[in-house]
Amino acid sequence: MAYTVGQVAKVAGVTVRTLHHYDEIGLLSPSGRTPAGYRRYDDADLQRLQLVLYYRELGFPLEQIAEIIDEPAADPAAHLRRQHELLTVRIKRLQEMLAAIEFAMEASKLNINLTPEERFEVFGDFTPEEHEAEAERRWGDTDAYRESNRRAAGHSKEDWLRIKAENEEWGRQIVAVLTSGAPADSPEAMELAEEHRQIISRWFYECSYEIHTGLADMYLADERFTAHYENIAPGLAEYLNEAIHANAITRA
Repeated sequence: MAYTVGQVAKVAGVTVRTLHHYDEIGLLSPSGRTPAGYRRYDDADLQRLQLVLYYRELGFPLEQIAEIIDEPAADPAAHLRRQHELLTVRIKRLQEMLAAIEFAMEASKLNINLTPEERFEVFGDFTPEEHEAEAERRWGDTDAYRESNRRAAGHSKEDWLRIKAENEEWGRQIVAVLTSGAPADSPEAMELAEEHRQIISRWFYECSYEIHTGLADMYLADERFTAHYENIAPGLAEYLNEAIHANAITRA
């Protein structure tokens, strides 16, 4: 059976632009074309796309996915075994790693030394105290939480405004890369993922790649974080998640 690019995009939950990109780089080229040149995908193409999406979910960059899928000795059963092993490792890592907290919740500390007027200038309507109890419950026994608390207590109004400006500028840049159509594992997206990690390390605590990927997963698992990034730009939460994982795989 033949499928149009729109049908495949709808079934797979990806964009037409993504399928076009996969075709351009040779990762997933349709088996056929209409006389007018329109792409036509068959069942084998959909099976390959399923493998691509499996490995993308696991954080592999596109070039590596192509190498894995095109391995001559690999068969469907081998792919399933590999995916099972990788998911098992990820689950274990997520269960064992120290949970960390992203900038918005790192600001949620009572020991932020600002006057009410300064707090409004920095945070607007956001009230850090509303999140303090949850942050302490979830991360209070981690070194990252204690270090963040200590450093946040020493930040001046100028420091907080600088943090705010850095995050806003980073937000403008990541949205620009997202809307340009660059994939999440592109150099531009990974560079901004790295900058995101370094902002946290610079102002709050040493954010390792392990902690950073944990944050990335929280952006999708916690609807509040998802909503925060989706309010910046539709699709940004998932895009940032993928970029952070790709960056960690590349640099760690």
